[in-house]
Amino acid sequence: MQIKDITNYLEHIAPLSYAEDFDNVGLLLGNYQTEVTGVLVTLDTLEETVDEAIAKNCNLIVSFHPIIFNGLKKLNGNNYVERVVLKAIKNNIAIYATHTALDNSNNGVSAKMCEVLGLENTQVLIPKKGIIKKLTTYIPFADANDLRNKLFEAGAGNIGNYDHCSFNVEGKGSYRGNPDSNPTVGEKGKLMFEEETCISVVFENYLEGKVLKALFSNHPYEEVAYEIITLDNTNQNIGMGMIGELSSEMNEKDFLQFVKKIFKTDCVRHSELLNKSIKKVAVLGGSGSFAISNAIRSKADAYVSADFKYHEFFKAEKRILLADVGHYESEQFTKNLLVEYLTEKFSNFAIILSEKSTNPIHYI
Repeated sequence: MQIKDITNYLEHIAPLSYAEDFDNVGLLLGNYQTEVTGVLVTLDTLEETVDEAIAKNCNLIVSFHPIIFNGLKKLNGNNYVERVVLKAIKNNIAIYATHTALDNSNNGVSAKMCEVLGLENTQVLIPKKGIIKKLTTYIPFADANDLRNKLFEAGAGNIGNYDHCSFNVEGKGSYRGNPDSNPTVGEKGKLMFEEETCISVVFENYLEGKVLKALFSNHPYEEVAYEIITLDNTNQNIGMGMIGELSSEMNEKDFLQFVKKIFKTDCVRHSELLNKSIKKVAVLGGSGSFAISNAIRSKADAYVSADFKYHEFFKAEKRILLADVGHYESEQFTKNLLVEYLTEKFSNFAIILSEKSTNPIHYI
């Protein structure tokens, strides 16, 4: 099995196009054609992580956080990032990172937080824009049904809980081929009018290559007329954070103790107690202060995330309970999630959960 077999599956779960623009995801080090001896799954890739991979005969590290985030201009080993990269290269170890691609996945980081908290009726907190595209093409009546089905097979036509979605308009198209043309219908140099079906389907942007391949492979015309546009529509199943409900209401202090236990942290920083019951809870793994207003608009009673700064606690404005469990703590279950996915797909292959805690923050 090659690295590309692992990464193709990971990108089926968390397509790289889901990642935020600032991020650096995908195969950071290594060659897609390399044969895999074993996979080590971790939250962060540090020197000790590479040592663990070497000891366990794993030549691919699947990491949530990317070790290379900003551009590297030198590789002298002067900081921990350079030392990790040098050691990995020296020992022929590839590194793959998912980060915000998995953050935005419907079955990613926030979904795992919901699972460990036992939240029900979950939905995405901040649906993502710019990842839905629409294809419009024109084809003779007789060929329309076959092409439409091929586009569906390629993944087009899915809208929420529905598939095989399309819009079809019958009309008349015109064309005239030049001396170099080879028209499927009609004669070159002659103005032709053909009864055609206009087919429109939507698809997620990471499927564009497959959709276009289906279009060109199954369209009878020498020159295929088509349009692709990116829509402003949000995808309700993809995006940052999630919101759901506890099975039973809790008072604030019991809820904070519950959160402290679930996320195995020595400290939960929280906003002012409001003497209200907690039922509806929003979550977001990692640095989530940017979503406080979204949690409030969603009428969450509490918001569990990390890395809130001093002044950001004021944003609660007596409308929500903010709970900062710590960056590592909020994402700690992510490597278990990745191991679950990979083990289910590659059941007879060595998928190893890193035993190392990479949390750089300690409490006294």
